[in-house]
Order: sequence, then structure tokens, then C-alpha cells
Amino acid sequence: MSLATALRTGVCGLALSALMAGAALSDPFTGLAKGFEGQMIAEGLNRAPITAGSTAEIRGKGFTPGQSVVLRQNGVALNEGAPIVADAKGTFRTEITVPEAAEPGLYPVVAEIADPAFAMTVDLKVSPVLPESGGLNVTSQKLASGLYQVAQTPDALYVTSAVGRPPVTESKLMKLDPSTLEVLAEVTPADAPDGDNGRDGGVFAVYGVGVDVAQGQVWVTNTRQNTVAVYSADDLSLIKQFEPGAVPHPRDALVLDGKVYVSATFEPVIHVFDSATLEELAPIELRSGKRGERFGTASMDIDAESGRLVVVSLTTDEVATVDLGTGTQTSVHALPLSKRTIGVAYDGADGLIFTTGMNTDNLLILDAKTGEALHDVPVGSGPLNVTYDAVNDLAWVAVRGSDSLVAVSPEGDVVAKTEIGSYPNHLTTAEDGGVFVVNKARGAEDESGDHISHVTPGS
Repeated sequence: MSLATALRTGVCGLALSALMAGAALSDPFTGLAKGFEGQMIAEGLNRAPITAGSTAEIRGKGFTPGQSVVLRQNGVALNEGAPIVADAKGTFRTEITVPEAAEPGLYPVVAEIADPAFAMTVDLKVSPVLPESGGLNVTSQKLASGLYQVAQTPDALYVTSAVGRPPVTESKLMKLDPSTLEVLAEVTPADAPDGDNGRDGGVFAVYGVGVDVAQGQVWVTNTRQNTVAVYSADDLSLIKQFEPGAVPHPRDALVLDGKVYVSATFEPVIHVFDSATLEELAPIELRSGKRGERFGTASMDIDAESGRLVVVSLTTDEVATVDLGTGTQTSVHALPLSKRTIGVAYDGADGLIFTTGMNTDNLLILDAKTGEALHDVPVGSGPLNVTYDAVNDLAWVAVRGSDSLVAVSPEGDVVAKTEIGSYPNHLTTAEDGGVFVVNKARGAEDESGDHISHVTPGS
């Protein structure tokens, strides 16, 4: 039974006539809204995922005080008894019980607004729930607050952390022993310059991380200052801090053959740096395959064997491939089964691309040549990042909204799932198989947050 059918047959327990009986209907073509700036969001209680049988809340802001709102799904009114009325601040909040039989997916909820009149929609996402499976081996260690990304070399792990929004004053770059997860060295980035308005610039907080083993360098992205920095892989001393503005909203930093590739989030560009000279080279321009659209980079992955880079577009739900030998884009494929596509991994040996869709709660497994979606795998609420583990032939997915780690075979089978702590944020494949995962916290008292975990398949 669909969500709408279940709502119609008893979740709210009222018909449209009963809903409207207590409120006067406005005349059509009157009360036109001008400059309406209302916004709505649908979430689970306490920002938990919305799942079948759970309670969802719909919140609105930016409404005109006193405006009335009727919410409908598939034509069925969801309000209980009467329209919702925006308060003196122009906000409202209401709860909806999602039927036990609701299938995972995006359900558009229509808001009919009166006095003055307007209409808008919000997607209510019902997320899948996966059972525990696979008997994974997990070893964890508590680290600094705000863990963001992790990268590995044969001898060390490098982990970034940054806490809060600008001005960010708490951030660390850490070097760990990959066997014991012991912190071998750590550094707090230098102070960043104040903004043009005199606002405190905080520190050059570190987010993305990549390692050039040959040069002994750790490259990090300073997302808040729109730039990058280079540290010594040995003692984490600063080698070079690039000026603010070098890379707009940088996310990932990946290294191959003496070049560093940095994604500029939402921009159709990958910035390229020479790790020997520490100079910026010509960027790689990306194009969307959708007419009139603009490719907006998010996560990237590199296959060293073929010299191929794959990158997804968060703004257009596409995946592109780049020949790093020539620095040119070689393909772009639309991802109609994915919404807010953010994570990507590449299996060069078998010609497979793995992508994660945050709004569709899925992992797509694609044919790298044709872009055909071979498998569409539900993995939980808000999958963020994915990495491919060639040793175990598995795609590992950090599922942020469900606080879980999921392992999927190339055939699209979920072979393992475990709770991994609050908000798993990033992961990288371990040298001998399995993954290292970092996660964030829900607050200072969250014992499961701010950990690095080494995870391997059960024996």
C-alpha cells in the first residue's frame, strides 16, 4: 500500500469535507501573494531519518503571520481537523505519522496556502532500514572533534577535523599509526586573515586530505577560505599555505604522478597543482550533458592504473570521466535514479562506477563505458561517501543519516551493514582490505561520535 493510500484510509482519519468545515474558504483569484518567501522542510523527529511507521514533522518559515496551510499528499489532506496557521513569526510546525507499509522513496507534499494565496511542495523522504548483517570486525579510537576526511599511505593515516561554522577556530590535522590508531603527530592550522568586513577569519581549517608519498606531502583543502595548503607528511609542519581564493569551496584533494587534483564544489572545474613546484597548473574544465545545465563537482576518485578520474555533479546528477594523461573529459552520464549525487568510487579493473544519492538513499552501480545503471541498491538514509575495496571486491558506503556502514558487492547485494557511530562522514580503503571510517558527533556528550574505525569483513 502506498503512503497516500494509507493516509487516505486512516492515518489522519478525516475527509476533505471535515478538514475544511472549521475554516472559511477564501474566494478564488483573491489575496494574491506578492514577494512570498516561505520555505518548508520535512524531517524525522530530532532530525532522525523518516522511516515507515515513524513520525515526520513538516516545518515552515518565512510565511505571512496568519496564513493558513493545507498539506496534501496524492490529493489527500494530511492536517488533522483544520488548516495549519502560521504564527506571529511566520512559522509553523506539524507532525505526520508515516504508514507502516510506506515504501521508501520521495513523496511530494503539496502546501495549499491562503490569505494571501500561494502553493508550494516539499519532498517527504521515507528512507529504507537495513538489518544488521555480515559480522564485520570493527576497531575504533576516539579522536578530535569534527572529523572530516581520512587518507592512508602504507605507513600512516592522515585525518582532518574542523568544528562549526565560520569563524572556525577549532581544527586539526592528525597523523596516525594505521595499526594501532595511535596519534603520532597533530597540528592546529595557522590563523586566517580577517574578512573584508573585519570579521574574525578563524584558522585555515582543514577538510579534504590527500597525500603525495613521493614528495612527502599532505595536501588539505581549506574550504572556508577557498584555498589549499601543503604540510609535511613526516612531522606535519606547514610547507605552503596558498592564498585565500585559490580554489572556490574546495572539497577533495587527490594525488597521482606528481599532480594534485582539487574539486571546487558546485563549479565545473577541477583545479590542478604541481606537487614538485607547488604551482597551480591549467584546470580541467567539465561540461554537463544536459542542455543549459552547469556541471557542479562533488566527490572524485582516481584509478592509478588507467590514469582515469571520475567525478560526480551534485547540481545535475551526472558522473563524468577524465583522462588525466591529456587532462580532458572523456564522458558524462546522467544519473536519473539518483538525486543530490555526492559520492563516487571507481573499479577500474571491472569497469564499474559507484555513486551515492543523498536524496534517493541509494548506491548506483554503473557500467563505466555506457553509464548504464546495472544495480540500484537501497542503503539507508543519506549515503554520503563511497570507496571501492579491490582486496575484498566490495563497495563500502558511509550512510550519514542512518549512522551506518554498508558493504555492497558488484552484483548489487548488501553483504554487510553495521552501526558505525553518529554521522559517518568519510572513508578510505585500507592497504590490506577493509576501510577506515571517520564520523562526527551529535554533541559533546555523544560517546559514539568523533571516532576513527578500522573495519574489515568478518571471518
